[in-house]
Amino acid sequence: MDFDKKILSFLTPELLQQVLQSSTIKDIPKGTEILREEQFVKELPIVIEGLVKVYSRFDEKELLLYYIEPAQSCIMTFYAALKNTASKVYATTEENSKILLIPVQFLPAWLRDYPAFNELFYNQFNLRYTELLDTIGHLLLDKMDKRLYDHLKKKTLLMNEDFIKMSHNQIANELGTAREVVTRVLKKLENEGKIEQNSTGIKIIDEW
Repeated sequence: MDFDKKILSFLTPELLQQVLQSSTIKDIPKGTEILREEQFVKELPIVIEGLVKVYSRFDEKELLLYYIEPAQSCIMTFYAALKNTASKVYATTEENSKILLIPVQFLPAWLRDYPAFNELFYNQFNLRYTELLDTIGHLLLDKMDKRLYDHLKKKTLLMNEDFIKMSHNQIANELGTAREVVTRVLKKLENEGKIEQNSTGIKIIDEW
C-alpha cells in the first residue's frame, strides 16, 4: 500500500496493522459518487489523500453538509454502517482521492478493543456538530454575499488552489440557493474587488 502511513498516526501500531491487512485502498477519480442515498454501507471510508464532499439532495437541489479531508471519515456513514441502515446522504470525490475502505464487519470488535478507534469517531462527531452550528449561524446571521465569500475561501484552502473551478449552478447547489442568486452575488463581490472571475475559475483577491 503506497502512501504515507503518518496520515493514520491516530491508530496504534497494532490496530494500524490490522486495518491495513483487512482493508483496501482505492484511487478514485474526481467527480465519482462513492455513496448514494438509500445505499447500505459495506465499507467505511477514511480519506488518505484528496477531498470528499458529503451532501443531501432535495428534489433537484443539493445541500452541502461537510467535506471529508485526509485523516477524516464520514460520521453519517459510520452510523449507517453500525446500525445497518440505509445511507441518508450522498458522497462524491471533489478531487482525485486515495481512500482507505474498511469492511464494516470489523468495526464492532475494533471499537470494543481499541480506544483510539473510538476517539476517531468521537472527534468526527464533535467536528461535524461544530460545523453544523456554524452553518446555522451563517444561515441566520449572514447575508448571501458573506456566505458565498466564506464558502469560496474555505474551498480555496481545502483544495490549495488559487482559482476554484466551479459552475454557478454547483455553487448554488452547495449553498442551497438559486443559480441566478449566485451569479448576481458573484458579480457584486467582483465589483467590490473581493474576487476575480475568468476562464480559469474564481479567485479570492481581497479579505472580507
